[in-house]
Amino acid sequence: MAKSALLVVDMQEDFCPPVSRRTLLDTEERPAILTQCLKDGALAVAGGREIAPPINELLSIPFDLRIATRDFHPADHVSFSTAHPPPNNKAFESSADIVNPWNSSQSMSIPLWPPHCVQDTPGAEIIPEIDQSKLDRIIEKGRDKRVEMFSAFADAFGNKSSIAASFDLTAFLKGDGIGRVFVVGLAGDYCVRYTAVDARKEGFEVYVIEEAVKSIDNGAKGWGAAEDEFRKAGVHVVSIDGPEMQTIKLSSQ
Repeated sequence: MAKSALLVVDMQEDFCPPVSRRTLLDTEERPAILTQCLKDGALAVAGGREIAPPINELLSIPFDLRIATRDFHPADHVSFSTAHPPPNNKAFESSADIVNPWNSSQSMSIPLWPPHCVQDTPGAEIIPEIDQSKLDRIIEKGRDKRVEMFSAFADAFGNKSSIAASFDLTAFLKGDGIGRVFVVGLAGDYCVRYTAVDARKEGFEVYVIEEAVKSIDNGAKGWGAAEDEFRKAGVHVVSIDGPEMQTIKLSSQ
């Protein structure tokens, strides 16, 4: 049986709603993170923190590799509304045209977002509810200010570079003999979606674990569109209690 990897996508403070002060009483995280936990993330996904328990359950399953991704944007990233002049710089409303930094003949329009997951800020940190002691590695993505990057495998134009990501995820996985990839995290209709589809393009057998994913838009244009794309790409949406998980659990016995 092919070796399996778990990809935990973008479980970061800026993508999560706040936690209650009572919840924080039992934590020992540094003050900056505690302060951030009490705030709504810049791009908070409703219920984002609620999937930490099932993700931790999955981290306890004997996957051959457990990798987390995180957005790690420069402060002047091209997808930020603040990187563009008014009046066409309204987060969630405006868009911007960008050019492929590696092929100037290619361009696309991207939506503009509020600044989020800025490098070396509390919002870029993985939430403390995730048991990071069980992670083998963390990949930072979206580091190239010139281009959007939802997927952990490549930027929006399909480029792979050491500027945009901290390492080549495909090469790392294949170098370890990984053949199956299980994807969880935030957000189902964006970074989970593009990461899963790109993993399939790279030749992996890909599964998205539904109970461990939350989306910005749960409707037809959000998660529904992602599920349609998964079907076309050959990505499987499965249950945490499904047979696919049982094979991994049994592999350690």
